[in-house]
Amino acid sequence: MSTPISRREQLPALLTVPRAAAILGLSRASAYRYAASGELPTKRLGGRVYVITALLRPLLDGTQEAA
Repeated sequence: MSTPISRREQLPALLTVPRAAAILGLSRASAYRYAASGELPTKRLGGRVYVITALLRPLLDGTQEAA
């Protein structure tokens, strides 16, 4: 499932891992595995893990291949 460009522009700076998983079409468990391995750009705040939207945009736009 692809997120329309207009909705991508409205994304917050940080996404929860489950929300990033939904946007990327991944399972929640897979997204947490990718976050733990460093394949998803993350930031820890207050004991929670967030995905950094700005570093995720190249994957969403198709301008960078996933490693």
